[in-house]
Amino acid sequence: MDDNPATVPYPKRWWALSALVVSLLVIGLDITILNVALPTLATELEADNGDLQWIADSYTLVFAGLLLPAGVLGDRYGRKRLILIGLLIFGAASAASAWSPDATTLIWTRALLGLGAAIITPLSLSILPAMFPEEERGKAIALWTTGMVLGLPLGPILGGYLVENFWWGSVFLINVPVIAVGVVCAAFLLPESRAPGRPGVDLVGGLLSTAGLCSLLYGIIEGPGRGWTDTVIVTSLAAGSILLVTFVLWEGRTREPLIDLPLFRDRTFTVATVALTVVSFVLYGILFVIPQYLQVVLGNSAFGTGMRLLPLVVAYMLGAVLSDLLVSRIGVRWTVGSGLFVLGLGLVVMAGIDETSTYSTTVVAMVVLGIGLGAALPPAVEMVMAVLPPARRGSGTALTTALRQVGGAVGIAVLGSMLASIYSDRVGSAAGDLPPQTQATVRDSVAAASAVADTMGAAGDSLRQASFKAFTDGMSSLSIVCSIVAFLGAVVVAILLPKETVRETAEAGNDPAFAEGAEHT
Repeated sequence: MDDNPATVPYPKRWWALSALVVSLLVIGLDITILNVALPTLATELEADNGDLQWIADSYTLVFAGLLLPAGVLGDRYGRKRLILIGLLIFGAASAASAWSPDATTLIWTRALLGLGAAIITPLSLSILPAMFPEEERGKAIALWTTGMVLGLPLGPILGGYLVENFWWGSVFLINVPVIAVGVVCAAFLLPESRAPGRPGVDLVGGLLSTAGLCSLLYGIIEGPGRGWTDTVIVTSLAAGSILLVTFVLWEGRTREPLIDLPLFRDRTFTVATVALTVVSFVLYGILFVIPQYLQVVLGNSAFGTGMRLLPLVVAYMLGAVLSDLLVSRIGVRWTVGSGLFVLGLGLVVMAGIDETSTYSTTVVAMVVLGIGLGAALPPAVEMVMAVLPPARRGSGTALTTALRQVGGAVGIAVLGSMLASIYSDRVGSAAGDLPPQTQATVRDSVAAASAVADTMGAAGDSLRQASFKAFTDGMSSLSIVCSIVAFLGAVVVAILLPKETVRETAEAGNDPAFAEGAEHT
């Protein structure tokens, strides 16, 4: 049924949220869990570097590309129904991935995982106002974001353990029982919720947005490897940009748009979206570099590397708890702004790490980073939800999630390219006396340089130390860039975000997105 004004809280709301959080945790895990299994896949499936790249990227590409259409379909046909479909797709694709006979099959099954994730993620957020009254919504959104974010650093932990103790398919098969529980819980615990009046489906807009996002993300993901001047990359980025511009023009003229462009006239929505994109840019960037530092420079195993990321996880949870208290006392503007500022401070600490630093310095950096992330992310999501009209909750949350995925992809591509450039330039002098082919290997990555050094005996110590210094120099530069982005984000939030908090708006009766709920079934 259509959403109706909420009169009483949904009685099964906390159990239902628990099921959603666990499902989101699995989605987050699948973004990073595969990284530790790639060397094994190269051997077991005879996958070359191109195959490995697409095994990793097909998930992200489809995930981001299909978010907008999935959100609209949930608004029209029912969010609970679509969440169940998404969970079933994700579970089936996980099982198929685990038993893939070759790299090509795994690329396609990973793409199906992305489809399931694209359906579940925005709708699991847009259904929350149907279950929670205004005074509980901040806590609910904090738990939702925790489920999504914690999967990212937990992926290497679980993946490292599974790869070391079982076969590679276990990194996918672990999803199946979790998703099975999620399906049962969603079927019996979630209320049905859909937009009033059943909005139409913008097929042209869906095709333009999907093609544009996929083309743009393909160029961003492949750019560092192929080179930014490569014809394919230039064509992909240009085509994606043209398609997205065409999409925006189309959305301004069609009667049933996929997204509400006027939303961007609302300062709260725009600034909150900017804050979320900044967080994704920084988060994906640091999760790209910290595991490499822990594993190669500090010499930890894949599982040990994952375990050493736990301070970031715990600190994030602490920050999320603090954010709910801070919003009630100092408002959303200063909570989000302070969170981004603390995030920047953590990145400054991270910039001070060099090849002689110990793990304790990394712990300090991760704790500060985690608290900043936890303080900024949940209230920023809450701000977005506050301004979305009932008919556009699914498409609105899908839009912000898509922008976050683009921000994350840009973070990995741009920051990864910067790191690779600095590393290659500074390690070159130490590899000058090696054969040309070995020099190329050393310049490729710090892990490759360390492997070469291992074959050289005592003579390889100087090469190893030089590669570690080159890598940490690049990591420091990356951290400085991320800190500047975080500090600028804090300034934007402090200056442009309206003074009135989300919850004050709702209490005053001015918040249309919070003025209604859903039928409890």
